[in-house]
Amino acid sequence: KSDGTPWRPIVHVEDISRAFLAVLNAPRKLVHCEAFNVGCTQENYQIRDLAEIVSEIVPECRIEYAKDGGPDTRCYRVDFSKLGEVLPDAKPRWTAREGAKEVYQAIRRSGLRVEDFEGPRYKRIAHIQQLLSDGRLDGTLRWRQSVMV
Repeated sequence: KSDGTPWRPIVHVEDISRAFLAVLNAPRKLVHCEAFNVGCTQENYQIRDLAEIVSEIVPECRIEYAKDGGPDTRCYRVDFSKLGEVLPDAKPRWTAREGAKEVYQAIRRSGLRVEDFEGPRYKRIAHIQQLLSDGRLDGTLRWRQSVMV
């Protein structure tokens, strides 16, 4: 539980893919043995600011902070300037706001409901527990032989 103050870099998968392709197509001397942070420095957000963006896009969305939430020690602000300097064509095009709109519209089109996100389908631990209780996984989290046939 967090108070919303930690920082997180946000980047769209399309921007990551574009950067990956730019590196693959770049002259070797530019990218060999180099590491690139993929994103845009302006797209570092505090979690509470991301919540505000979502609340502006999703009707009837309200933000609640946990009463016992405190500052999360995991805090990430990333400098992405190297990517734009070395590979200008790889600079991200998406913003957090545009990405949030895209996700919201996709969820609406798909007919997903809040309940869908609360169950085992989208929660890894709940999904594993479901597979265990159904007997599809054994105690070591391996598929049972009868399931693999």
